[in-house]
Amino acid sequence: MIEADEFREKFLPLHPCLYRTAYVLLGNAQDAEDMVQEAYLKLWNKRNELEIRASNKAYCITLVRNLCFNLMQTRQYQSEESLPEYFDPCSDENIEQKAEASDEEALLKQLIDHLPTLQKEVLWLRDINGCSFEEIEQATGLTPVNIRVILSRTRKKIRERFNDITQTDNGNKTDR
Repeated sequence: MIEADEFREKFLPLHPCLYRTAYVLLGNAQDAEDMVQEAYLKLWNKRNELEIRASNKAYCITLVRNLCFNLMQTRQYQSEESLPEYFDPCSDENIEQKAEASDEEALLKQLIDHLPTLQKEVLWLRDINGCSFEEIEQATGLTPVNIRVILSRTRKKIRERFNDITQTDNGNKTDR
């Protein structure tokens, strides 16, 4: 049986990763936090069965993912358009650079939001959460080859769309 201290040690450090997973699926900070809390409640209630898990992180990501999908199925889910608080690519840049980075950040977020769910999930698990291919495989059921293909195609699609939009906005778009 897992005691409270051991539970905190094993699962609480996963909070940022679980939150990001929920946020990318739901697009709403409050609902994402609610799903993480619900996941922790389920984990606590199943703590006697958790000792045999090979990867706590992959198991928890899968749990949060399933909770989010259940939420989306049970109601007409609307995500908020705001950016997550943890996005802050600007540090000591001037205001003009910060505004430009903010616009680019919003554009990237919008492009990612319009991806199919599986592509969005794989991209965020790998690039934002830093999950290994094995953890993504456990969370999604995809093979490592499928994960690599999805990541490659998704990154290429985002890069092309981003470049098309930014070149059009600058009036520098060339015919392809």
